[in-house]
Amino acid sequence: MDKTIEKTMKNLEKNNMQPFFVESAKDVVPLVKTLIHPGESVANGGSETLLQTGVMELLDSGDYRFIDRRKATPDTIRDCYVQAFGCDSYFCSSNAITENGELYNVDGNSNRVACIVYGPKQVIIVAGRNKIVPDLDAAIERVKTVAAPLNTKRLHCATYCEKENKCVSLLNEAPQLCEGCTSDGRICCNYVVSARQRHKNRIKVILVNENLGY
Repeated sequence: MDKTIEKTMKNLEKNNMQPFFVESAKDVVPLVKTLIHPGESVANGGSETLLQTGVMELLDSGDYRFIDRRKATPDTIRDCYVQAFGCDSYFCSSNAITENGELYNVDGNSNRVACIVYGPKQVIIVAGRNKIVPDLDAAIERVKTVAAPLNTKRLHCATYCEKENKCVSLLNEAPQLCEGCTSDGRICCNYVVSARQRHKNRIKVILVNENLGY
C-alpha cells in the first residue's frame, strides 16, 4: 500500500468512516460479501466502478432484495429512489476522496448524495485509487475536469463539458465552486462534502489499488 492510500485511510477512520483496502477489482466482491447478508435490501447509485468490480452483478444475483433502478419506468423511478432511503446497504462510488479523509460528490438528480447523507443503514463506497486527491480544491477541480465531462459523455447530456472536456466555469480567472453551465442537462446541481461523521462506520469506503470509474 502506498503512502497516499495509507494516509487517506487513516484520515477516513479519524472521520468515523470505515476504510478497507483491496489490491484489485476482483477482490471487491469477496469483501462486500462480508459486509452484507443474504436477504437484506440493497440499492445503488449510478456507477461505472460498481460495474467494473462486479458489485452490480452481485446485487442482482438473487441473494439480496435488490431495489433495481435499472428496471424502473419513468413513472416508477421516483418510488425506486424513495425505497432506497430505507435499504440496509446503499452502494455507490465517490467523485473524489481527499487525503484528509473527506468525500466530495456532485450530483444532478441527487438521489445518490441524498442517500450518502441520510437514510440507508450503511453506505458502501467503492473507489479506485484515481479518485484520491490531496484536498478539497483538487476535488473540485477533478469534478470540473474529469468526472463531470466523462459522465456527461456517458449520459449524453449535451453540456459544455461534454463537448469541451472541462467545465465552462474554468474559462473564468477565478471560477466559483457552483459556477457552471445553464444547460437543462447539467449534472452539477448539488455539492456535498462528507467530513467527520456522527454515526461511526455507517459509511464504509473500499479503496481499490487500480484506476476505476470516472
